[in-house]
Amino acid sequence: MENLLKLYYPMNTFFSNTSLFYEYYKENIIYKYAQPNYSHIGINKLEKEGKIKAIITQNIDGLHQKAGSKNVLELHGNILKNYCVNCNAKYNLNYIIDSKDVPICRYCREIIKPDIVLYQEPLKEEIINKAIEFIIKADLLIIGGTSLVVYPAAGLVQHFKGKNLVLINKTMTSYDNYANLVINEPIGEVFKKII
Repeated sequence: MENLLKLYYPMNTFFSNTSLFYEYYKENIIYKYAQPNYSHIGINKLEKEGKIKAIITQNIDGLHQKAGSKNVLELHGNILKNYCVNCNAKYNLNYIIDSKDVPICRYCREIIKPDIVLYQEPLKEEIINKAIEFIIKADLLIIGGTSLVVYPAAGLVQHFKGKNLVLINKTMTSYDNYANLVINEPIGEVFKKII
């Protein structure tokens, strides 16, 4: 039970029990063979057509880039990128997966950390500022696949001053009343119909 409780505070667990962190991380967070779905493909198509200027995502799986999208702002980082906490050497996901226990830097022998935002860590200010800038300038904001309850990401919608807000989510959100269009379906199914 104590180990389970520590996982609710992954930043503390990352440093205090790195082995437990990586055991959980490898078993429950990493899906190496995940593939883009219709929403990733549809969003990429809209970006290629110049209809989408940026993709702002809370996902850490890199599937938007795998689908071909270029301007992706990852609020919570990306599991595909990893770095040494000491010398900042970069490592790919395979290095993490292939490590027997805790991934150790081959140069300085320190711990390697996934480039993701853990609980109790702040979001990267540069990414947040870029996201806000794109949202402020947008005349159309499409929000999909989120219930808008995870902050600070959910608060970004407050920066939208444009004309058209579209919400695509399986369930209702607290912003439905402000939207010009609400679609209560899974975003993948919506894009499957569109493309």
